[in-house]
Amino acid sequence: MGTLTDPIVGARHTQIGGLIVDEIDAGIGRVKRVIYPPGWRWSDEMAEVTSTGTCQHVHVGMLVQGTMLVRFDDGCEVTYTTPSAVVLEPGHDGWVMGDEAAVLVQVDAGPDTAERMGLESLHHTCTG
Repeated sequence: MGTLTDPIVGARHTQIGGLIVDEIDAGIGRVKRVIYPPGWRWSDEMAEVTSTGTCQHVHVGMLVQGTMLVRFDDGCEVTYTTPSAVVLEPGHDGWVMGDEAAVLVQVDAGPDTAERMGLESLHHTCTG
């Protein structure tokens, strides 16, 4: 029996900014498993890669391992602890809390995720 962090057979396997990403196409979208190692923080690892101050992508999924704290551009902070449904609008920083890797199973439609899922393009309220 495998673990949450074993490579996914048949998935595209990439590493970027300290993350391990396995993804599989699903119609107009894709399903991803993203592994965030302990100590990982978006502003430390990805800001230089993306040339943006905060993450400008929408994330929709389920945190199945670990704990993450997310801070939006408006100052709102939300802590996600396993198991948590995760819906993040663009404009956020996030980091792993504790000594355990965080594992997010995510669904998206690439750059069209917000539009296709009917989500806001900016964060408006602090809930979570």
